Amino acid sequence: EVQLVESGGGLVQPGGSLRLSCAASGFTFDDYTMSWVRQAPGKGLEWVSTITWNGGNTHYSESMKGRFTISRDNAKKTVYLQMKSLKPEDTAVYYCKARWGLINREYWGQGTQVTVSS
Repeated sequence: EVQLVESGGGLVQPGGSLRLSCAASGFTFDDYTMSWVRQAPGKGLEWVSTITWNGGNTHYSESMKGRFTISRDNAKKTVYLQMKSLKPEDTAVYYCKARWGLINREYWGQGTQVTVSS
């Protein structure tokens, strides 16, 4: 059974930090590009960041660049999102996504809530 399980969300004050994790199972993790996507209340999905299969390349949405860092540990089958200098507008449900472009296959996690508020 394919699973992507996010964790690490919660309530944090503006300017604070959080580290999200996404643990994968049930598929060959190394084959997949991993991404974080978020959805703010009442809004659509917003791409946050992507990391290639070996961590060699990372990409960020402009508004997150310099504040968020994506990384992965293929031995642990886990992808991370380190977030700092959080703003209220970062409040959202954060999802991790696995994608193997060669066969156009995607998997999504169930999401973890991040709330930035004083």
